Amino acid sequence: MTNTKHSPIGAHVPVSGGLATKGLAYAAQIEAETVQVFVGNPRGWAVTDGDPAEDAALRERTDLPNFIHAPYLINLGTPDDAVGDKSLSALEHALRRGAEIGAGGVVVHTGSAVRGGRDEGLARVRARLLPLLERLGESVPPVLLEPMAGQGQVLCATVDDLVDYLKALDDHPRAQVCLDTAHAFAAGHDISTRAGMRAMLDRFGEVVGAERLRLIHANDSKAACGSNKDRHENIGAGRIGAEAFAELFVHPVSAGVPLTLETPGPAEPHAKDVQTLKRLRAEVTEG
Repeated sequence: MTNTKHSPIGAHVPVSGGLATKGLAYAAQIEAETVQVFVGNPRGWAVTDGDPAEDAALRERTDLPNFIHAPYLINLGTPDDAVGDKSLSALEHALRRGAEIGAGGVVVHTGSAVRGGRDEGLARVRARLLPLLERLGESVPPVLLEPMAGQGQVLCATVDDLVDYLKALDDHPRAQVCLDTAHAFAAGHDISTRAGMRAMLDRFGEVVGAERLRLIHANDSKAACGSNKDRHENIGAGRIGAEAFAELFVHPVSAGVPLTLETPGPAEPHAKDVQTLKRLRAEVTEG
């Protein structure tokens, strides 16, 4: 056995019809070991209260770690104060909902400066997010910062970009990381081989620290390396290819970190992707 740490494998699951009722049934159907959910409209600002019974049913599944993905509209680096205020409110709501369902973290995109440059954008992230992290503390799950594909004036795409982003937050312990393999590939990390994946993870360990990595979005990519295009593909059907994902299960930075798929669905291709990753995990950890 190469590494004894067990990385749970799962997917983002649909929850229309009940966070637990629908989400847990879907998880069982695809044989997921971990899940990611939305707790509201991912493309809107409206927030909704949870159903206590549904929340409890999900929270009580301690064998199935869960994570929340915050709404896509959130941009903590925006120069638009109204959007910034809505972003903070939406993120705080997701964090509080995370506490209610026992989430291991709340994923949020690292955002864009929109205009004016990266330094100004990072200053706005600091002014907005740092007080929220301080105020909420350990009453809510950590924020999992997700670097983006590198499009436009995004504030964080490569592993090295995380250094300045975290520095803007005074390396706050509640600011942790979710790496998306498709985003990393599009941002210029050639992770299409195990050696390439290893090099990216080595760099993460050197400049960010393994203790910051709490979740991995395991996605293949329709788009080319360095394209700055966010185009997810099923595992093995894209330009990264399946075999490179095996490194995630044994590298000291990523071994034991949960993997959630955000690949094209519905359940049948998701189940196939889960099984592909489980096969790779078995090959490198049990061989």
